[in-house]
Amino acid sequence: MQLTPILIGFLAALSNTTSATQTFANQGTAPAGWDFVLEENRGTVEQVTNIVYGGSGTAIKATQTYTPGYTGRYHSEVHHFHGYHRREQGFYGFAFRLQDDWQFSPAQSYNLGQFIADFTDTGCDDWMPSSMVWIVGSQLATRVRTGTVCNQGTAQFLNLATVSAGTWHKVEIQASWQNDDTGFYKLWFDGVKVLEKFNIATTIDDTREFQFHVGLYANGWHDDGGMKGTQPFRQVWYDQLATGTTFADADPDQWS
Repeated sequence: MQLTPILIGFLAALSNTTSATQTFANQGTAPAGWDFVLEENRGTVEQVTNIVYGGSGTAIKATQTYTPGYTGRYHSEVHHFHGYHRREQGFYGFAFRLQDDWQFSPAQSYNLGQFIADFTDTGCDDWMPSSMVWIVGSQLATRVRTGTVCNQGTAQFLNLATVSAGTWHKVEIQASWQNDDTGFYKLWFDGVKVLEKFNIATTIDDTREFQFHVGLYANGWHDDGGMKGTQPFRQVWYDQLATGTTFADADPDQWS
């Protein structure tokens, strides 16, 4: 049987539709829907209804408070244990909102999401993030980590977009997780592609699974040895968090 161009186009569209698979989705609930919730120091993670993406439903509110003299870390995160393995591909997305009076200056790092695995057994690291998404001042940034856990390399991508306080923003990532130069890494901010890197290594040469963590991690307070500025209480809201095999699977505006 000879297929007409119209039928060929229909079959191609059907194939693209059926191949989409949303592997994880959370509509702003916590602790329900997550494998673990991490609250360090005076951090909190709670489900709220007053500030949500799209105007209805629920969202996740993460807070952290700087504590003088405290030397530990400042995670307020929700954890999905199934992020990626080396040699996989995927899309990852979420919406986030900084508090209305978020203080951007002086610039300090606040992490919004990360992929992380436990390497304690190697003797070279403990919980090591590969890719991370964060803000420094008002600028969005991300990274990939490469090499081996005992000989790591990091490629940072800075000043990707300007983040506003009191406004919902969207982040989507597409990655081919490779430890050689066959990988790629892309990031969209508010629907605009702001990063696209091909033929790069994107992860560590190891077969273990990296988890998908989202939340407020005030890593600058720990890494810089103290708080910059005059705002010790920070709040970030999250909603429409998802992973999948297509952009639509992870885009908060398409799958909700």
